[in-house]
Amino acid sequence: MKAIIPVAGAGTKLRPHSYTQPKALIPLAGKTILGIIIEQLQAAGIQDFIFVVGYLGEKIEDFVQQHYPTLNAHYVHQTDRQGVGQAILLTRNLVQGDDIFIVLGDTICEYDIKAVMAESRSMIGLRKVEDPRDFGVAEINDSGFIERLVEKPQIPKSNLALVGIYRIKESEQLFRCLENNISQGVRSHGEYSLTDALDCMIGQGVPLKSFKVDNWFDCGRKETLLESNALLLKKFAGEIPTDHFENTVFIPPVVVGAGCLIRNSVIGPNVAIGENTAIQSSVVKESIIGSYTTLQDIVVSDSVIGSDTLLRGETRSLNVGDNTSIDLG
Repeated sequence: MKAIIPVAGAGTKLRPHSYTQPKALIPLAGKTILGIIIEQLQAAGIQDFIFVVGYLGEKIEDFVQQHYPTLNAHYVHQTDRQGVGQAILLTRNLVQGDDIFIVLGDTICEYDIKAVMAESRSMIGLRKVEDPRDFGVAEINDSGFIERLVEKPQIPKSNLALVGIYRIKESEQLFRCLENNISQGVRSHGEYSLTDALDCMIGQGVPLKSFKVDNWFDCGRKETLLESNALLLKKFAGEIPTDHFENTVFIPPVVVGAGCLIRNSVIGPNVAIGENTAIQSSVVKESIIGSYTTLQDIVVSDSVIGSDTLLRGETRSLNVGDNTSIDLG
């Protein structure tokens, strides 16, 4: 079994953060999106990983080598991004006919991965969504087998969306379908789609079974990233050693990275702070703060703050009497 993780996308919806950091390395609940994916697959027993890299790909390689040095990792470069289907086809020589477990590099889900690994058939993770038009959509029968897959249909016949998790046993047949689609110019919405290749496999008689994804954490935009951060903090946040931080109140859940200096502040709820960040005389809530960042005399809410950043507000000395309204904004 080999894991394939496409992480070549530019993450345009998460700019300006994705200008300097691959989307998969955006911090989330004290970890990174890619780190959560790797650890989930490792826990299921997978040790062979293929990363399809492109934009800022050297940062993906550095991250994996630094944090997961024992991983059997291979890297394939997608220089001309023409869709996930094309990205997967680039891994063909490394897969060599083995079973594959594809997880898109911005997909964090909760599901019974060991049950999926133990299944004798190929499987695709599905989740009900309110508006499936922005997703690949599956039409399934009463036995849970997929009868048809359509990429971003204008009139969906199902609300079961593909969330980016695929366990494929017939990998060579998938590669042949991808190769055929690309050679014939079969595109969906201007890209070579993995969904189209999987539908090709169904047409050739390969049974693809669906499995339920219990929770799906959307990391595609700032607003949904903060929502996912809040949900995942409930899983990953531990106790904060408050005696390490002078005159500071923590409202859980909160994650604080190593080497942080925090004084005279209120932190939380739902805050993740990176390593070696300094916060003084500030209030921070519902936010993600990067590493090596300094916040001073400021109130931060519903924000994503990058690394190596300085934010400084104003310090005021006030003597305010009764029945007064002051707006310092």
